[in-house]
Amino acid sequence: MTDVSRRDALFSTPLDQVADFSFDERVVDCFPDMIRRSVPGYAQITSMAGVIAARHLSPGAHILDLGCSLGASTLSICQRLAPEAFTLQAIDLSQPMVDKARGLLAQQAPEHRIEVLQGDIRDCPLPRAGMIMVNFTLQFLDPSERDQVVQRLYDALTPGGVLLLSEKILGEPGQESLLIDLHHDFKRANGYSDLEISQKRTALEEVMIPDRLSTHHERLARTGFTRHDTWFQYLNFASMLAFK
Repeated sequence: MTDVSRRDALFSTPLDQVADFSFDERVVDCFPDMIRRSVPGYAQITSMAGVIAARHLSPGAHILDLGCSLGASTLSICQRLAPEAFTLQAIDLSQPMVDKARGLLAQQAPEHRIEVLQGDIRDCPLPRAGMIMVNFTLQFLDPSERDQVVQRLYDALTPGGVLLLSEKILGEPGQESLLIDLHHDFKRANGYSDLEISQKRTALEEVMIPDRLSTHHERLARTGFTRHDTWFQYLNFASMLAFK
């Protein structure tokens, strides 16, 4: 997706009090730069969405992109599949994110049948779908709600449907500090200062609570997915495919 954002400098000056992170207008304005510089593998995961859809979708299938942000995964599918090959609903909780995604997708995939809506993954209507994408969204829900949400995703999938689930993860026991340190080094290499890293971490502490990768797989198995594989991991960010 074309980078129309400004540079992320949200945490570049000392703050008297660091507020909880939210996907407001300020974040939306610099979101592509923020993601590029702070989420290892994001571009690879979203670009593979189209490849995965081309392999696993039946003609005319419906797709859900939940927590769609600016629609990078949706656009990847539009670049791989013809407009008549699928329909898609992209849903995000943040209205500023929805507004910008709607404009970007209308501009860059005008022939595709895409509906961009504001909604909450916990209770929004989920029509039957052959593919559901949930990229870096479950981690922002209360841990007590995650089993129920994954059950909703499973129930919405058609038989043989595929779930693309990507998350920031905790390292397994003994691995946590290594992955955290390397992730901070990744951010430094992309131009973030120690002040920015520290203040953003504070902003996310009560908002984003990652699970271990093993916890995700246990949840997927418990829900009833017949197969679930980790197909991608870069530091403490991973993506899974689960099949109904």
